[in-house]
Amino acid sequence: MASDLMTETPARAREAVCPAESAGWLSTPLRRLITPPGRILGDLVRPGDTAVDLGCGPGFFTLPLAEMVGDEGAVIAVDLQQAMLDKLSRSAERKGLASRIRLHRCAAGTLGLDGERADFALAFWMVHEVPDQWRFFRETHELLRSGARLLLVEPKGHVVKAAFAQTVAAAEAAGFRPGDRPRITFSHSVLLERG
Repeated sequence: MASDLMTETPARAREAVCPAESAGWLSTPLRRLITPPGRILGDLVRPGDTAVDLGCGPGFFTLPLAEMVGDEGAVIAVDLQQAMLDKLSRSAERKGLASRIRLHRCAAGTLGLDGERADFALAFWMVHEVPDQWRFFRETHELLRSGARLLLVEPKGHVVKAAFAQTVAAAEAAGFRPGDRPRITFSHSVLLERG
């Protein structure tokens, strides 16, 4: 089954990545009302954790994660675009959170986080942009400690219910167990656990 998922990539996964020049809408006050990071992540991250924000963009979730993990924790912010990481770096410096955040530029076909271990990962509205979802989930699975969780969230309307089910199947094929389905506005979501 995994090999089928690797070769039969849905058309929605081949869409263009959101360009850094259009990143302004990713951090608006309206978005904070619709998808408040504290409410969404508050029960999933603890002080001292290592969290990974996959497809972090300009840091809408990275910065709150850095506050949640505290001085003893860390956030690995992963993005394909250096311009996104640069925006995040400037915001982290302004907020005094840069020491808790490690910026990591991934390549188009791999996360490139071999040897890292984390307690939590977030993939918010980005997996539909990943061409090889099985590989993405396999690498994320290896990144997480046993029992750690990945919150997978995809935008409704842009990703139809059947496509989200296919994405969850790719995650299961990579070794994740689906759990709770938190309610997040305008989104499909599932909390995946690493066995």
